[in-house]
Amino acid sequence: MSDRIPTTEPTRVAPTSGPGAPLNRRRLVLAGSAWLASPLLPAHAVASTTASATSPASPSAAGRIAEPIPAAASEATTAACLAQPATRYAKSFILGADVSTLDVVERGGARFSTADGRSGTALQILRVAGINWARLRLWHTPINAADVVEGDRFISRHGEPVGGGNNGLDVTLALARRIRKQGMKLLLDIHYSDFWTDPGKQAKPAAWARLHGDALVHEVERYTSRVLKALHDQGTDPDMIQVGNEINGGMLWPDGKTWRETPDEKIGGDDAFIDLLRAGIRGVRATDALRGSRLPIMLHLAHQGDGKSGEMFRRVYDQFEAARLDYDIIGLSWYPYHHDNFDALRANLRDLSDRYHKPLVVVETAYGWRADHPGSGPAVFNEEGARRGGYPATPEGQATMLRELVQAVASVPEGLGVFWWEPAWLDVPGAGWRTGEGNAWANQTLFDDKGRALPALKAFRDAAPCPSP
Repeated sequence: MSDRIPTTEPTRVAPTSGPGAPLNRRRLVLAGSAWLASPLLPAHAVASTTASATSPASPSAAGRIAEPIPAAASEATTAACLAQPATRYAKSFILGADVSTLDVVERGGARFSTADGRSGTALQILRVAGINWARLRLWHTPINAADVVEGDRFISRHGEPVGGGNNGLDVTLALARRIRKQGMKLLLDIHYSDFWTDPGKQAKPAAWARLHGDALVHEVERYTSRVLKALHDQGTDPDMIQVGNEINGGMLWPDGKTWRETPDEKIGGDDAFIDLLRAGIRGVRATDALRGSRLPIMLHLAHQGDGKSGEMFRRVYDQFEAARLDYDIIGLSWYPYHHDNFDALRANLRDLSDRYHKPLVVVETAYGWRADHPGSGPAVFNEEGARRGGYPATPEGQATMLRELVQAVASVPEGLGVFWWEPAWLDVPGAGWRTGEGNAWANQTLFDDKGRALPALKAFRDAAPCPSP
């Protein structure tokens, strides 16, 4: 992720300073189109969890479950839920978790347990705690296209996995099977890149480097359909899909970039960006017949830290509306220590709900349960982050932040849910943000450094809105 969140205006000249380090802040089943006409989205996954949903450990985690968690334990209490919420989606409110690094974390030896010490896989524990959706990012070919070198420091070699979860299609398919076995719904986040994308970087896959214009548009559509067919063929159709990730300034740069870092930078501009989004959307719609229903599409932007997030969201989504893009859900990233404050988030949620009348999901958020790395090395969240974020860097402070965020989303008519970004990304060997580097996220998980569930996991469920009688 970049410190600079570029605005999205037609071919404007942005400040000349380049993006910062990639990870400096980290960075329904919807039944056809019927959800558009009804506020009653699919029921809470927790309520429908059965004993058959318990998943065996993956090969990489074989033999780790000392005491499997009975599915009956997943019956969440509703006594502490938010009474009389404004949201139309109280019966299907999303409590989500992005678990994209889970495979490499387990391979690195991570173990997980509930707050009271019962062992289980991370997915089991999340599901038992009330998490009803999982999110997976997808990279095209997560292999280094060249040696990675910074200054005189050698990081990793050409041909090695990029790291950060190595989220190619094979990893995504395997995790999707495990998610489905837990009875959880799946949000697929296609980055259209080989590695991290965010408002400060949207690199094309190396395999598409020579594709431009109609050839690139065609490949985006074809690739999107191919991915969804692969998921369908193994019985794990996603329940929602993102076309792009944090696309404030476009996607597939420079072809779909909408802002200039230098006056002479050659970019595709707004029209090319819209053409690429349309191609991804067509790729989704081409597979609707396979599923027998319309797959809801999310378009996702990140908040900024300059006090102008609301203006940026309106400008970009007005552009999407003017182009009559076929999308269903608005996705937002909001990290309180990096982005505009809570009051600005609440104002933006109200404005988006009233202006576009589409469901809203805070699809990325996190906060630290301590202000330093639980092992060694730098941490994205630190003392300065706690000062900016406004909550103590403690397990209780983390829980309070999450509780208030869930309630803020539920307080607007179109508030549909919240996803925590990487709750299980423990600091274990081989699970760095890129190959050759460490994990600077390990103090923003929902498990402590021993893998024990933190209070925020219970706060997540307890803050969910109460369904109307």
